[in-house]
Amino acid sequence: MASTDLDYVAERSVSVGSGSEEKREQTDHDKAEAIVDAIALADFDDPNIDKNEAIAGVLEDDSPYPEVRSAVANTDDQSIPCNTFRAWTMGLFWTIIIPGLNQFFFFRYPSVNITGIVAQLLSFPMGKLWARIVPNVKIFGLSINPGPFTVKEHVLVVIMATVGWQSAYATDIIAVQRVYYNQIFNFSYQWMLVISTQLIGFSLGGIMRRFLVNPPSMIWPTNLVTCALFNTLHSQQYAGIGNHAGVSRERFFSYVFFGGVAWYFIPGYLFQALGYFTWVCWIAPENVVVNQLFGYQSGLGMSLITFNWAEITYIISPLSTPWWAEANVVAGFVFFFWFITPILYYTNTWYSKFLPMSSITSYDRFGDSYNVTAILNPDNTLNLTAYQEYSPLFLSTTFALSYGLSFASITATITHAFLFFRKQIWTQSRRSMDEQPDVHARLMSKYRQVPEWWYMIIFLVMFVFGIIVIEVWPTEFPVWGFVLSLIIAFAYIIPIGMIQAITNQQVGLNVITELVVGYALPGRPLAMMMFKTWGYISMAQALQFASDFKLGHYMKVPPRVMFTAQVIAAVIAGTVQLGVQAWMFSNIRDICSTSQPDGFICPNTQVFGTASIIWGAIGPQRQYSSGQLYHGLTWFFLIGAACPFVAWLISLKWPNSFIKYVNFPVIFTGTNMIPPATGLNYVSWGIVGFIFQYLIRRRHFSWWTKYNYVLSAALDSGLAIGIVLVFFCLQYPRNGTIGANNIDTWWGNTVYLNTADNNATSLLPVPENGFGPTTW
Repeated sequence: MASTDLDYVAERSVSVGSGSEEKREQTDHDKAEAIVDAIALADFDDPNIDKNEAIAGVLEDDSPYPEVRSAVANTDDQSIPCNTFRAWTMGLFWTIIIPGLNQFFFFRYPSVNITGIVAQLLSFPMGKLWARIVPNVKIFGLSINPGPFTVKEHVLVVIMATVGWQSAYATDIIAVQRVYYNQIFNFSYQWMLVISTQLIGFSLGGIMRRFLVNPPSMIWPTNLVTCALFNTLHSQQYAGIGNHAGVSRERFFSYVFFGGVAWYFIPGYLFQALGYFTWVCWIAPENVVVNQLFGYQSGLGMSLITFNWAEITYIISPLSTPWWAEANVVAGFVFFFWFITPILYYTNTWYSKFLPMSSITSYDRFGDSYNVTAILNPDNTLNLTAYQEYSPLFLSTTFALSYGLSFASITATITHAFLFFRKQIWTQSRRSMDEQPDVHARLMSKYRQVPEWWYMIIFLVMFVFGIIVIEVWPTEFPVWGFVLSLIIAFAYIIPIGMIQAITNQQVGLNVITELVVGYALPGRPLAMMMFKTWGYISMAQALQFASDFKLGHYMKVPPRVMFTAQVIAAVIAGTVQLGVQAWMFSNIRDICSTSQPDGFICPNTQVFGTASIIWGAIGPQRQYSSGQLYHGLTWFFLIGAACPFVAWLISLKWPNSFIKYVNFPVIFTGTNMIPPATGLNYVSWGIVGFIFQYLIRRRHFSWWTKYNYVLSAALDSGLAIGIVLVFFCLQYPRNGTIGANNIDTWWGNTVYLNTADNNATSLLPVPENGFGPTTW
């Protein structure tokens, strides 16, 4: 970084003096822009200049990032109660309720997820009511009502509620064993398997917090929305940027929240075509090409528009992701799915014309869903003769391409992290902090920290649990495979975590772990599921816990209280989910069958089970090895490794060019929701992001800093409550027959269903004798 650049930053930071009220808003804007410029211009390869030296002096009493300044208070009051009986009681309540309900609906279609934001909203009036009516007495030395319900208590409650709100990944292993392989191991096996897969990730996340939590540049944008909601509910003060005139954040949140709840009833129930707004397909419902390009269900989604916030946020909230990251994702989507996909499809690559353009279903050579039971022996291993007589496995073009992009994301992440973050990673490995601590790190340093040996003990105990599960029960999974899966997870935590903490995009390891175990342990479906779960979910859980650590960091929750709450909540949530699952399989008739009358058809379990057979029984060698149908996709490994290298070379020659905003791991992994997501999700997401994260942020910065994250929190909250109300009040009662003769049959709820897009029509009819290669 040239000295003139530093002079420019210094000049920008002091050029505006104490002028009029009108100028003060511009001062905040210029100060934030100076910080952004300092970060953008910092040269990692100049040993004499550190980017933090450019930032130091520009801003000392707050975060160097305007996004953080707009959502997180830069003060802390250590006297605010946090570790209270009230917080623990409410936290344990939600730790039981939310995971239990979500596990119950996990096996049902359509499902409903009760997210942590519901607990965040409902626990606030609960805490206020507790403070008002519960007597202030002590039991065993514990104060039952320590006074007003505090923001730190609230944060602790929500963190406990969200630790295990999603169905534990390992519960699908247990369900697949029951449904597909008729294996029912006892509760000790199930409990140790689930707890091990959950808490190994926790221990890894704790060990890596010096890389992913403490540095100010690790922003974790999603947490900013949560912080904005916390601070709005508790009326916290913000320093610096954000003193925009207008209604208060609290009133703004209320308006948007209640408006969001009311609005969801329209696209979510009364006029569903507004959510699936494939208007071009309505004009030509039987034109296959038009439906493939503009459709939502099996097309590429060029219709662009949706009026359902649930569809826009299907990927993640566009108001919490930096615009440059959104631009990378949208650019990757347009290139691969609006340019490459049609070329592959209409040139009949992989016999694609006989299949829908986009689908999550696997197909046989007759165009039907692949019948996996037709190729298995009684012991659930591959019957090679039956496989050769039946059919190879075919995928839709977008599904196949998504695997290629997953391959590219794995190598791109390693190359990008080495080229662009190698010095920072190396420095962090030698010192606990490379960046100058911001105000939040300085405030948190006043609390007793969690020693790393606490996390190591958790890791060793969970590692022993894993070995017991592998060795005591007939899993056909060797210990070396267990160790290898953890090595894969451990190797990717830092590079993937840094990308997620900065861009809000996570690179998944599920595909690469399936590929590795498919070659290493062919013909072992249970071993494949275990390898994938420990390899993928350990990394994903580590980053989830790291995100929670950052939330506690922003809200100044004492680290040791956080540690205890997360461990206890994870154990309780996993145990509750296992109990609910066991009850369901014992009491719900025909559960996981396609004809189950109450909708408990287990869609996720079916996908997980099919993957275990495809990657475990059939094996990737019959899909991606030389001479096989999808062998060409393996070139994406090389493409992924090469692209960041090319970008790095260009940045050396032209360090201030646009290439500094190009992030290939984000480009390759940002579209990992396709299929089932389509352009309707991604382009509408990008449009909203462009409006708020680029235009408004650039032109109306003070409005953006005051309202942007509050708007996101209010819309997400309104959507969550709206979904729950519609589901439990209008869809679930009376077996879903409410409105069957009126609402469910009118044009606005059926027009998008009567199209070639919804019917997943292929371009060419399937020949009577099938399609595909002559041998496989």
